[in-house]
Amino acid sequence: MSQNSNLSEAQSSYERARANPQVTSLAPAELKDASESLTKADNALSTGESSSTVDHLAYIAKRKTEIALETAKRKADELAVRNATAQREKAQLAARTAEADRDQVLIAQQTEQLKELNAKETKRGMVVTLGDLLFSTDKAQVSSGGKHNVQKLAGFLNQYPKYKVLVEGYTDSTGSDSYNQELSERRANAVRAALLEEGISSDRVTTHGYGKAYPVASNDAAAGRQLNRRVEIIFSDSNGNIAPR
Repeated sequence: MSQNSNLSEAQSSYERARANPQVTSLAPAELKDASESLTKADNALSTGESSSTVDHLAYIAKRKTEIALETAKRKADELAVRNATAQREKAQLAARTAEADRDQVLIAQQTEQLKELNAKETKRGMVVTLGDLLFSTDKAQVSSGGKHNVQKLAGFLNQYPKYKVLVEGYTDSTGSDSYNQELSERRANAVRAALLEEGISSDRVTTHGYGKAYPVASNDAAAGRQLNRRVEIIFSDSNGNIAPR
């Protein structure tokens, strides 16, 4: 049987493709198509078909082999992209999970530290209540004992700069409304000033005086009035937001 150079070339191309595991795994249908076309070209040569017919069939077989190679490469590239995307998403998920875990640990630490400050969780957030022992009677100057509490608050705020605080002053019902309003404002401002002296930025501390409003106990007894004479420090969330009263 005579040889045909184009058919020999097509056969060589097919054998190389068949030996490529990427082609056999990713383009088996295209490789099978090329094999069938090559068989037709072989049969044409065996049965004495014209050279032009054999050349044409050999060209088709070679072209289908090329298609199998191209298909395998395209699918391999697509698979590589998918794998890279999956790895990236996996890494991103791991990073988010690690960040969430760190956030949970940090929140737990912050909550524990706030509890050490006798903070209580309310609808408005964590609130630290400083009783009237913070001030001398009818005074708005923070006492030496009260400064220790303020220093602990400042320590927390210095450690976690994302937080802001609202300092609210309250009084009992003794005295005129205007006097109590002014006293509550002065006491709230005194706590703010003490925090600023400890290095807290002024834009992180706001104040409000409520006078005798919002009592937490009855003003009919001395014990109740003492509870009402207080300063409350409301902590923001980690975004600096403080819920209104």
